[in-house]
Amino acid sequence: MLIDSNAYIGHWPFRQYTYNTPEALLERMKEFGTDRSVISNLNGVFYKNTQHANEELMDAINSKRAYRDRFIPFGVINPVYGGWRDDFKVCTTTMRMKGIRIYPKYHRYDVLDPGCVELVKMCRDAGIPVVLSLRMVDWRPSSWLDLKDEWSLKDVVPIVRAVPDARFLIVNVANSTALNDEDLSLFRKADLLMDTSGRSMVDWIDLFQRFGPEKFCFGTHSPLLDYFTGLLRIESLRANEADEKTKDLLRFENLSRMLAI
Repeated sequence: MLIDSNAYIGHWPFRQYTYNTPEALLERMKEFGTDRSVISNLNGVFYKNTQHANEELMDAINSKRAYRDRFIPFGVINPVYGGWRDDFKVCTTTMRMKGIRIYPKYHRYDVLDPGCVELVKMCRDAGIPVVLSLRMVDWRPSSWLDLKDEWSLKDVVPIVRAVPDARFLIVNVANSTALNDEDLSLFRKADLLMDTSGRSMVDWIDLFQRFGPEKFCFGTHSPLLDYFTGLLRIESLRANEADEKTKDLLRFENLSRMLAI
């Protein structure tokens, strides 16, 4: 079993991507043996009204039985946009989404904004995770309009501390994973996963020792990153780094537990 925790359909306004449609993503999944994928709509990062992106996502998933069987929808909510509470209710009840993505950098609010804290608490009460991406794209070869101010792992500590009993999925960990002892203890106790797509997911012995193998899951960040790297980081683990039981935690078990699937 293999479940991708971090994939998208939709468009990035500053670059053309190939595998950004449901059909293309499903073909990619078949090629690499991925059984199911958590997917969101990239358009939600840029639409003023993120609910339009969520509606597009569900229309796409509902267009074919194969998509409904293989895709796990996550909505995008902007907690400083009017009507977001109603959008959350629709996403979690009518649309039956399994998680919510937030983009504080792109939607221009602090992670401790009262609306953001309220949204995370609502996700906690609904039993679904909140997804934070530490990086969307590498701004250096990208458009001058892409964000240059990226996050490290320590930048999400405040929201984890504010709602320590929520579920968090932290994706594309592309920068430092260094935490002080207090923050590391917080992460170890939290119901929290980090996906394998980010470039900092390389020194697995150190990562396992600091966080524990139960804190990681497979993710591609497709189509913004190549599909295979996140999987290669698991399959290339040596016997002294991870046995098959540990690899299965990363392949699907940790995420399955978090999503209750």
